[in-house]
Amino acid sequence: MTRITTASLTTNTERNLQAAMNRLATVQNKAGTHKEIGRPSDDPAGTANVMALRTQQRQNEQFSRNVQDANGWLSTTDQALTSATDILQQVRDLTVKGANDGALNPDAKEAIALELDQLHDALLNTANTQFMGRHVFAGTSDKASAVDSSYGFSGTNGVERRIGTNSSVRVDADGAQVFGEGSASVFQLIKNIAADLRAGTNISSRIGEVDSGLQKVLGSQATIGASHASVLAADDALLSDSVALEARRSGIEDIDLGSVILELKTQEVAYQAALSAASRTLQPSLMDFLR
Repeated sequence: MTRITTASLTTNTERNLQAAMNRLATVQNKAGTHKEIGRPSDDPAGTANVMALRTQQRQNEQFSRNVQDANGWLSTTDQALTSATDILQQVRDLTVKGANDGALNPDAKEAIALELDQLHDALLNTANTQFMGRHVFAGTSDKASAVDSSYGFSGTNGVERRIGTNSSVRVDADGAQVFGEGSASVFQLIKNIAADLRAGTNISSRIGEVDSGLQKVLGSQATIGASHASVLAADDALLSDSVALEARRSGIEDIDLGSVILELKTQEVAYQAALSAASRTLQPSLMDFLR
């Protein structure tokens, strides 16, 4: 027979109580933090997965910020091109009107020329459109004006935003391609039409030139529209990815609150029962009083 001494009984009881207390503390920590993984050692594989998911989430958040910035650029550029289209359409209407030499006297032609001067200035303002301090038609230019006095565009075009792991989108427009430069620009064309009206020169041939400039603006707007559509599609995809990534992370790292509360109550009852059993088992003996 093996004799169970009071010392060994006390040691085993303390060990069991400590284990019960550790289990209770672990569940209490989960309930307090709402996290399944308190330390990497709790679940090394789960910790590695969570770290990888958090990296993907940060990347997704950066792409989302890029998309919002790209959306701002493209919306501003599209609005500017819409304004430019409207202005050039007015220029065309005035050119058609001014080409009717027989019905217009010099004063009427001067009035049309003055309107063209105003449209010239309005088109210049449109070409200098900015988004957050950057010229949408002059790329990297840091000058006060995108268009100089000779109708040349400063800066280097090709501002891009990365909206996905393997995808980028250009968010600016090439001002030289949209409006032309120098003597070939629509700005110079408008000034030439106004000058011809004042000089009494027939401007019928200018109608085709205005149409050509208008088509360039419309073509650039179609390109911007396609880029804008891809940005909006990327925004939707990133939102879906964000939801999916958070669900995967939560499934690994976050607790099931109902299950943890139930387990917490179970461990509390078990610990209280262990304390009660220990108090009844480890009764003081006669030797305790004789010491």
